[in-house]
Amino acid sequence: MKRLLVVATISFSALLAGSAQAEVPMTGSFTAQQACPATPSIHSGDNAVSLEANHSYKLLAKNKDAATHYLLEVPGAEPTRRWVAIDCGDLSTGAASAQTQGGSQTNGGKQSFYLLAVSWEPAFCATEPSKPECQSETPGGADTRQLSLHGLWPDPDEYCNVPGDVVAIDKQKRFGDLPAVNLSEDVRDALEQVMPGTKSSLERHEWVKHGTCAPVATPDAYFTAATALMGQLNASEVGALFAKNVGAQITTAQIKKAMNDSFGAGAGDRIKVSCKGSHGDRMIMEVTIGLQGQLDGKSDLSQLVAAAPAVADSGCPSGLVTAVRQ
Repeated sequence: MKRLLVVATISFSALLAGSAQAEVPMTGSFTAQQACPATPSIHSGDNAVSLEANHSYKLLAKNKDAATHYLLEVPGAEPTRRWVAIDCGDLSTGAASAQTQGGSQTNGGKQSFYLLAVSWEPAFCATEPSKPECQSETPGGADTRQLSLHGLWPDPDEYCNVPGDVVAIDKQKRFGDLPAVNLSEDVRDALEQVMPGTKSSLERHEWVKHGTCAPVATPDAYFTAATALMGQLNASEVGALFAKNVGAQITTAQIKKAMNDSFGAGAGDRIKVSCKGSHGDRMIMEVTIGLQGQLDGKSDLSQLVAAAPAVADSGCPSGLVTAVRQ
């Protein structure tokens, strides 16, 4: 009996040790591409909740180096820490093992990693023609020949110190009902030049969901940094590539080369390209660019890109630079 007890105790201890070693801490976010189950245990389907397609979740860990599952924070679930199969979605650009991710730190030691999300407005308007900014879109307008600002996202944090009722309004996409963002006239004018979505109160959504988590004191500082980065991007070979190819197909390889030529070797490895449609009808919708470092209105895009980790998945291989649809 004593021998059996000793064996059982050793076996249980080994199991605990193996479990602890198997969980590899990670940082970043995970975006579900479909509604798939998330469970407290990898080995059981009990107490499953369904992830929301196209929604991002905080990434906590993977089950082992050659991962089959990711551990996520799922708000509202009990418990909130849940495992999901890796083929359910995609990691964010900045997802990395916590012990290997480097770079500058701000805001209480949190990693200052960002995604600069830029869109091609005519492609957006081809899918959302009723939006106010799309109703007013005209051939030759600035938003039809330059990249537009979607957002600057401190990854993976969202809704920092935002009241629950405001979060609920935002998640219902009632952006016009969100609190107005207090911007100086100069900053608002600059923002409207690069963010057509201000006509739909996009800046309110971006501040509530993302800007509140940025280590900056005011909305002015946050949007000044974002518009300054957009100015550098649109003045680069990347901006020129899009402007010169309206109505034509370009490849992700071309975008990566333009990034390298403008912002240094390896800069193209920090981007991910998102498209809609298939084959000849596939449109480039958005490009996300990984950044790491301190942000302000004088930040150098080359340095921020160079400090960020490379992307595992560059996204769709090619797509159309959509022209305004008459």
